[in-house]
Parts: sequence; C-alpha cells; structure tokens
Amino acid sequence: MGYAVVNTRAGEGVGAPSVQVEVHLANGLHAFHLVGMAETCVKEARDRVRSALINSGFEFPAKRITVNLAPATIPKHGGRYDLPIAIGILIAAGVLVAGCTSDYEFIGELGLDGKIKAVRGLIPALLAAREHATHIVIPAENSHEASLVSGIDRRAAPDLASVFNHLNGISSLPALCDTLNTAQDTAAPKWDDIIGQHQAKRALVIAAAAEHHILFVGPPGTGKSLLANRLLSLLPPLSVEQALQVASIASVKGVTIDAESLFSRPFRAPHHTSSAIALTGGGTQPMPGEISLAHLGVLFLDELPEFGRRALDVLREPLETGDICISRAQAQAVYPARFQLVAAMNPSPTGDIHDGRTSPDNILRYINRISGPFLDRIDLQVSVPRLDEYTLSHTGTTQTDSAQRAKAQINHARERQTIRQGKLNSALHSAELTEACRLSAKDLEFVQQAARQLKLSMRVFHRTLKVARTIADLESSDSVTQQHISEALGYRALDTIIAQLSSS
Repeated sequence: MGYAVVNTRAGEGVGAPSVQVEVHLANGLHAFHLVGMAETCVKEARDRVRSALINSGFEFPAKRITVNLAPATIPKHGGRYDLPIAIGILIAAGVLVAGCTSDYEFIGELGLDGKIKAVRGLIPALLAAREHATHIVIPAENSHEASLVSGIDRRAAPDLASVFNHLNGISSLPALCDTLNTAQDTAAPKWDDIIGQHQAKRALVIAAAAEHHILFVGPPGTGKSLLANRLLSLLPPLSVEQALQVASIASVKGVTIDAESLFSRPFRAPHHTSSAIALTGGGTQPMPGEISLAHLGVLFLDELPEFGRRALDVLREPLETGDICISRAQAQAVYPARFQLVAAMNPSPTGDIHDGRTSPDNILRYINRISGPFLDRIDLQVSVPRLDEYTLSHTGTTQTDSAQRAKAQINHARERQTIRQGKLNSALHSAELTEACRLSAKDLEFVQQAARQLKLSMRVFHRTLKVARTIADLESSDSVTQQHISEALGYRALDTIIAQLSSS
C-alpha cells in the first residue's frame, strides 16, 4: 500500500487557497478515482496523467488509485492539478522518495506527451505561496509572468521528466530570475491635439487629482474621446503592490502580462454592445469582467446611453464598494473593481440638441436611458461644446508646458490628500467630510441652499463637496470656500440640459 501527499493551490477569484493532493495506491481491480469536489475538467486528469506518465518513460501502477483533493469544500476546476497528481502517484508507487516534495508546491497541466502546459491564475498562486516561504514548480510556458513575483524560489519545468530528475537529484530545474522593473514610466502628458476645451481640460485635472468619476457631454467631434484617453497620462504610475494586484486579475483572466508596462494603469474601453455579464464578469466558473480588468485604472464607456440601462445599472454597486461579488450555483468569487469611470455621450440621439432634427421629448427619452441613481454616482458632468472657430493647429510648446504643469499640480494635490486623510477625496465617507472640508458657517449655508435649489440628492451633495475639496487641494487651500463650491456645482452639464428641456 502506497500513500503520498503533494501540495498545490486552487484558483478562487484572485485568491489561491492551499490544496493537498492525497494519493493512495491499493490492491484490487485497476481503477482511478478522483474525489474532492472536482469539476469534470479536473476528473479528466486521470486520462491525461496516465498518458503523460507512460510517454515520459514511467510505468503506470496497475493498482486501485484514489486521489483526494483536500479540502473538499473548495471547488476545483482546470488542469492545474495534473502535475501534483502525477508526482503523487510516482511517490506512492515508490519511484520517488517519500518526503522529497515536503517544501514544494506544484502547479501545471500535463499534455499526453508529458509536457507541462501553461495555466491561468498563476500570479495569485505565487503570491500566496510566497507568504509560506515554499519552493514552487510551475510550467515553463508561464515563466514570463512568474518572473514578476519576487521573494520565492520558482522552478520552471518544461515536462514531467525534468521534474522527476529535479526531485531525484539528477539535474536541477532552472530557477527564475526577477524581471520586475521598478523603473516606472513617467511619460509627459500631452493634449496638443485637443484644441480649446479649457473647461473640459480643467475638469480632467480635477478628476485625475482624486480619481473622481467624470462624464463628457457634447456633440460629435468635439474631443470627448480624446480627453478621456488623456486621463491615463495624468495619473501616477502604480506601486509594486498595486501592479501585482492588477497582474493577478489579468493572470486569472488569461490576459498576457507585459512586464514593460506593468506599472501603467489599465485602460479598458468596452464596446457599447457589451452585456452586463461582460462588464461585471461571470460564467459557470466566475471570471473577471471589464470592471475588474480596469481595477486601479480607467474604465471608458463611450456612447454611454447606447449601453442599455441594465448594463449600466449593474455598475452601481461596484462604483460604491470597489469590488464585485459573482455568485453562481456551484461557485462564488469576489474580484476587486476599484476603477475610475470616464464616460462620454452625445446630448441627443441625433448628435446635437441644436440641430433641429428631433423633439425635446425624444432627447429626454434618450437621456433617460441612463438611470438617475447611476448618474448620481458620477462626480463631474462636463460640457464639451462645439468650437466657434475651425482651427487646424496651435502652439504645441505652450500646450505641452500646460500639461506638464497640470500633472505636477495633480501630484501635489494627491500628496496633500494622502497626508491629511490617508486616502483620496473620492474615497472619503460622508462622516469625514466635515473635518476634511472645514467649511465656515457662511459657506456651509451657501452649499446647503444651492443643493435645495438644484434639488440634489444626498449622494450628489456629498460628491459635490468631495469635488470642492479636490479643487481646494489643487489650489493648496486648507479649507473649502464658496469659490471652490461654486466651481464644483458648475460641473452638472447633463442636469442643466435636462432642466432646459423639461421647461421648454
């Protein structure tokens, strides 16, 4: 009777809980049983492991083989358990010495020829294994992303035979070197190709200074998409910890991770035909969606009303909580989704409310595709009007210098927020606004009266104060004044359009 235990890790959202692969060989009819809440794709491992062992030059035991993936409370899926199962069989059969894997974890899918194939979700497994200071054997095809995680001994294996030789002391698997380049990209922002639109650029600076959600409203061709794409260059690069969080989500999704741009914030721009599930994530085995792939970056929704009301309304909770819980009958996963929303839309289904092609009622129906609670979660609504003059170019040097000054101003404002409250203004709770804003009695009365006249919801009222606090930080002011509040209240472009149409 042979028995072996080999350590591996499951994939559960962006987590990687430890799993023990127990292998028991007993006399009796030849059989291979795999238990432990394994999905169909995991149970198919018996055929892959049998062929891989035989084609790697080993004899498959003519025994009754039972493999248990413990604990049984964790759902198992994918082919990542193939390699530890094969190693467990070799130990239980006496081909490998018992105890040779005590300090190791193994992850990898086996081909029928014994080669080890790449798996998804390797970075979360490496981060989890690093906390326990173990060695880990991973597929050679995953070497590129595995080299991003330092602080752990990673051994890249091309095939099953090479793992056997390593554990048997015949030849060692190569240890991966760290390729994490901490020299972060600090490319200068540019908006030379955006002519005019000074208010929109100002709003973009405010949004970047505290990661406020922003909506650009204007006719076609006024530069809304260009402005949205420039936001990324105004934001600071990711820290090492943040970069690994983003890389973990990409690894689970199976997205290729580029070490050169690892510290650049993600920018996701799904098409307006995307479904609610495509945005939030889902599937039988829950996978991250666009909002999770945009974690710590920008989610750009162009042609906002064309997304459909249901697709937009599913974003309401993630915009507040910063994560998304995906529940299915057999599995549940929580993915981070702390993104900055940037949206753009035309104010009319025909493009412009002044083109005389549609009635005010049709325009209102078009705008009403976006629910009020969703709009309440957008801090800045910015008008991007059509320009009066048709200019082809302008002085590029002045524009570049302006963008450079804006980025320096943004970095200074973000630093002030971090020192004062340990987080950005957009993340402030309502109870923290009194201390953060430091409003005088006169200024408090002004903003309260303005909120009553504009019939702002309590959520919009709080978000307006957060924007005012950011404007004050950009001007290095310790307290929020009436001037800052007035500017913050001025970024309600869509509300203004709706009020004009309703009164006409």
